[in-house]
Amino acid sequence: MELPLPPHWDPARVEEIRRVPYEQRAVEATAWADEHGLTPAHEDARRVALLLVDCQNTFCTPGFELFVPGAPEDSRRLCEFVYRNLGAITQIIPTLDTHRAMQVFHAAWLVDAKGRHPQPYTVVSAYEVERGIWHAADPEEQGNLERYVRGLAERGRYRLTVWPYHAMLGGIGHALVSAVEEAVFFHSIARTSLAAFQVKGENPRVEHYSVLGPEVGGGRNDALIELLSSFEAVVIAGQAKSHCVAWTVEDLLQDVPADRVYLLEDCTSPVVAAGAVDFTAAGNEAFARFAARGVHVLDSTRPIDSWPRGRNP
Repeated sequence: MELPLPPHWDPARVEEIRRVPYEQRAVEATAWADEHGLTPAHEDARRVALLLVDCQNTFCTPGFELFVPGAPEDSRRLCEFVYRNLGAITQIIPTLDTHRAMQVFHAAWLVDAKGRHPQPYTVVSAYEVERGIWHAADPEEQGNLERYVRGLAERGRYRLTVWPYHAMLGGIGHALVSAVEEAVFFHSIARTSLAAFQVKGENPRVEHYSVLGPEVGGGRNDALIELLSSFEAVVIAGQAKSHCVAWTVEDLLQDVPADRVYLLEDCTSPVVAAGAVDFTAAGNEAFARFAARGVHVLDSTRPIDSWPRGRNP
């Protein structure tokens, strides 16, 4: 049963960076659960996971480093989805893109023949690295860089992109959007459900779009795969449609049947930077591929009880 939106919810504040009043929200969430007859999540007959991909200020809040146009409205719809479906969502699993200054996709990692660092959104190919057009600022990392860009080409992944410094560990950009954080906290208290936060992207030598594993090399997140495999439905939203959402879904489909995966298409947007890059087509193509494989692509406003059912785990 869908619930009304709680009194504290204010969609006009979705772009604000603010402190969540945890003590007050905890009291309100407990009372809300009592008023609406919400039971603890461990009693759910149908277990539903909500995987929130990188709903962080760095991507979702205007003025931040890698702001995705459309993200504020995605965040608003996402929060309302959580509040309306508190009784149906068993566990929320937020991912946190996590970086430091020196990483292979940040400008400081690369230099040209004159020692100049690349501009944000520069695309670096294996050919350019092999010909010395771009090379590692630290000579000891040159071999790793060459293997990495070759690996991207061999796996059919995006070429290495120099992103603006973003999702910096300890910075405001790393934090969840305040409104989303508040909704996650409210759900945790109302349903007695532990939010399973997932940190990704700390390996400086690779990109880590998918929460389930890096672009090249490295191990998969077996614990998360096991957790997601235990749910009858895995609902996915967040940023960005063309990158971290798309590659997470691609990896997830190796282990979870497509008909147990649900994408909230109105709660995700592609990477677009005016005059630099536009991945709208790539995002749309990825979602079309997933739908063709049996993934359910839905609007967040569609009642969960009307969703097509997947197979049991």
